[in-house]
Amino acid sequence: MTDGETSRNFITDIIDAHNESDRFEGRVHTRFPPEPNGYLHIGHAKSICLNFGLAAQYGGLCNLRFDDTNPAKEEQEYIDAITEDVRWLGYDWDDRLFFASDYFDELYEMALELIRIGRAYVDELSPDAIREYRGTLTEAGRESPYRNRPIDENLALFEKMRAGEFKEGEAVLRAKIDMANGNINLRDPVMYRILDAAHPRTGDKWKIYPMYDFAHGQSDSIEGITHSICTLEYEDHRPLYDWYLDNIEIFHPQQIEFARLNLSHTVLSKRKLIRLVREGFVSGWDDPRMPTISGLRRRGYTPEAIREFCDDIGVGKVKGVVALHKLEYHLRQHLNKSVDRVMAVINPLKVIIENYPDDLVEEMEAVNNPEDASAGTRAVPFSKVLYIERDDFMEAPPRKFYRLAPGREVRLRYAYFITCTDVIKDENGEILELRCTYDPATRGGSAPDGRRVKSTLHWVSARHAIKAEARLYDNLFTVENPEGDRERDFTAFINHDSLSIVDPIYVEPHLRGAQPGGRYQFERLAYFVLDEDSTADKLVFNRTVTLRDQWRKVRNKAGKKPRKRRRKKAAPR
Repeated sequence: MTDGETSRNFITDIIDAHNESDRFEGRVHTRFPPEPNGYLHIGHAKSICLNFGLAAQYGGLCNLRFDDTNPAKEEQEYIDAITEDVRWLGYDWDDRLFFASDYFDELYEMALELIRIGRAYVDELSPDAIREYRGTLTEAGRESPYRNRPIDENLALFEKMRAGEFKEGEAVLRAKIDMANGNINLRDPVMYRILDAAHPRTGDKWKIYPMYDFAHGQSDSIEGITHSICTLEYEDHRPLYDWYLDNIEIFHPQQIEFARLNLSHTVLSKRKLIRLVREGFVSGWDDPRMPTISGLRRRGYTPEAIREFCDDIGVGKVKGVVALHKLEYHLRQHLNKSVDRVMAVINPLKVIIENYPDDLVEEMEAVNNPEDASAGTRAVPFSKVLYIERDDFMEAPPRKFYRLAPGREVRLRYAYFITCTDVIKDENGEILELRCTYDPATRGGSAPDGRRVKSTLHWVSARHAIKAEARLYDNLFTVENPEGDRERDFTAFINHDSLSIVDPIYVEPHLRGAQPGGRYQFERLAYFVLDEDSTADKLVFNRTVTLRDQWRKVRNKAGKKPRKRRRKKAAPR
């Protein structure tokens, strides 16, 4: 598939059938309809990619429409964040930015029409009574005593609701459908409720606001949407979607439901994400541990990786949980091809090369990206005193530890072979520094006599290194399914070690001019992104993802053929 489109799935089969029957005259017009009451997360990304991808695949259009029918929970901050996120993912709606509030006048007229034809009424039962009268999954509901009011009385009362003559909870407008229906959504659902809240776009004009189920289908119809793609929890709402459109007798789009994305080691409930923010488990909606698109962006994720992930997991009707490793796999695939390599030391150990001239500084040529020849090379300064990773040295190494040890020779990336000759410790036996020698004939990392070493280490020159801060992020939850234990709140599984701050780390001087959002591979360590908290005096790097690809291991293991057991020959009797 080309980038921006979506793979074949059951939804494309439905669209193909519609095109063959000319149901929508060959048109494909979708929409992404977020509620502006929170930030978008990776689950929304799947819907965004699907809706915009289907439109691109069929040469159609996709709208961005905000479902702003509940002013008590909506904020301009969320609207701005959502539009930024959709654009960052690579999609554009041209001039098709809409709001459900754009249609409040038309929706009100549609509600009046349902009253006039005897299919809607004003109910003055309390909210608790309405829930009680609604019945259960095994018991039919009961009709409200206000259900059979005369049409003129309902029209007058609905106008009073609009004029603010009722308080919140004193009256609602309900559709008159079937209180005994097996689908509870059809048991006289509420169409309008009273909210004493100013709307960000319409101000104090309205005292009544439509419910989502009433505004959804009619907004689709007004915009000429052909295929209204929803997540699976709206499948039981589709009969109501159809009922409104059929009874108002307006253009009828097709609602289609697919399984929402569930991702391991996180939560994607907006209500729970709000709790994480408000209760201080994270620093905000864009905390790099959050599954929000803004959090993933700050973590260093790329839109290309997210789009590839959404296309790879596909679209279906079966609920399931996708392993976080799969998302990380696509991220590594894209970062490996697209970002520059640099050298950085997070847990430094000083190395002094005793036979290297004190004042000599050499420029070593380093490859920016071995996957992309056009990325070129850079010069890295090399001097007598270096930093290497403390984990790259062991005084008494076990078998199969091939890195630096006393008397052992290793390669310094792009530089020389060095051999450890002495270990300097403090009075407590802690290693302070290493003394080494280098072989001048091995410049560039190879020996003219053909000898080989088993390990290559990264390094930075102590004289030229830039001090920086590293924020090492891990999963926010300690278990795969934080919502799976009904006895415990999901916050009980918070990983309190999900953020470790290392300060200082040492990075090569090439990063002095780095800009926030710049992504890099710290060689042999992980992928990092320069955080927006960085200043001219202090660089702050967020760890995006480690270099270890656990998903590939899982995938390869699953694809391996079982080894055949050798059958022992039976001993002769």
